[in-house]
Amino acid sequence: MTNTAHSPGPLSHLSVLVSGASVAGPAVAFWLARHGARVTVVEKAPALREGGFAVDFRGRAHRTVLERMGIWDEVSRHQTHMGRQTVVDADDQEKVDLPAFMMSGDVEIFRGDLSKIMYERTKDHVEYVFGDSVTHLQEDFDGVDVTFDRGAPRRFGLVVGADGLHSHTRRLVFGDESRYLRHLGYYAAGFAMPNVLGLHRSSRICSVPGRMVDISNYDGSPERGGAFLLFRSEQFAYDRDDVAEQKALLAETFADLPWKHTRHVLDALEDTDELYFDAIAQIHVDRLSQGRVVLLGDAGYGATMGGMGTGTALVCAYVLAGELAAARGNHAKAFAAYEAEVRDYTKGCQKISGNAGPFLAPPTEKKIRSRNRAYRMLSFRFLAGFFKRLTERAANAIELKEYPIGMEHPIDKEARGYAGPRPSVASRSRQA
Repeated sequence: MTNTAHSPGPLSHLSVLVSGASVAGPAVAFWLARHGARVTVVEKAPALREGGFAVDFRGRAHRTVLERMGIWDEVSRHQTHMGRQTVVDADDQEKVDLPAFMMSGDVEIFRGDLSKIMYERTKDHVEYVFGDSVTHLQEDFDGVDVTFDRGAPRRFGLVVGADGLHSHTRRLVFGDESRYLRHLGYYAAGFAMPNVLGLHRSSRICSVPGRMVDISNYDGSPERGGAFLLFRSEQFAYDRDDVAEQKALLAETFADLPWKHTRHVLDALEDTDELYFDAIAQIHVDRLSQGRVVLLGDAGYGATMGGMGTGTALVCAYVLAGELAAARGNHAKAFAAYEAEVRDYTKGCQKISGNAGPFLAPPTEKKIRSRNRAYRMLSFRFLAGFFKRLTERAANAIELKEYPIGMEHPIDKEARGYAGPRPSVASRSRQA
């Protein structure tokens, strides 16, 4: 599909390539197109990815961006409505319920549904190229020549790397991932499984020292469920493309976990065709741009889990496109302003993500008991409200500017009548 004509805007002279079509990519594509730019999004997957983990939004800043995009109502209509999440011991004795706001924010939606909402909103005004990826970038004084794995070479004014924690764009321009990735001491895995416990929008979480097994149902289906595993470990080498190796590692790690439902999880692990496996880690770069290439979302300041990555990505996509519009496409000025606006904000969100592993799988029995005691206190309304405000502090730690926009863009007219995607029937997993 090719771009349709855009209304005049401050970026009407600018062509931008965005690498990645998960969340950050379509979000920045929306705003760039809204400011008049000609935008192409390239995604290595053969089609828009469905299903996936649940992601949440919390606090004023997240909601403000969703409302300015015109998708808050659609996101709300597709939220998971996740309820009780119960921590049990190895004997399946219930110890504490985790409040929904802590795990699911103000509104929670499956990543695939969110991606589809944004894709549907942008597809008529943004060029999407699936099944391809960038292999080489060559910048000169007025643009970037881009070589693709499959498609013909093309030239763009700017390139946005929005291709995730293990960003290929970042590696091409900024250097090897090992320079920027910080391991946080845990690994996580997720996959679909049958709803063997008959759960309904709820989960059971068994924590033993250094390990956790979570069985959940997020979509209300009596048949479908999800498993989420987490374990404490030093960083080790593994093949990210070898699913059999990852399955064997997980099976060995959890084989002796004494919770009676672990066997169901390991049986589902053996049968699954789609496995998510990664270290809990963060990306820390010295700067977010180099020349005409800029990093957005997990590619620039990602955290595997717990750092509000999706909300952060949407907020920062708004800022990046807005600063480009304010600078009328002067990328050097805009990228410096973007970094100044989001640097402290992203660091604050990353800071809280370092607690995800120790919270879900504390390293000792004593720390598990301490965690459980602390979260029992959240049954008191005053303390629950205080903790909710605390969890929103990092998400809200940015003042969002109003950026210049030209004449009304067709994307705005469509927003007023768009009803959103149908709920996906794909298998679901969860993300803390």
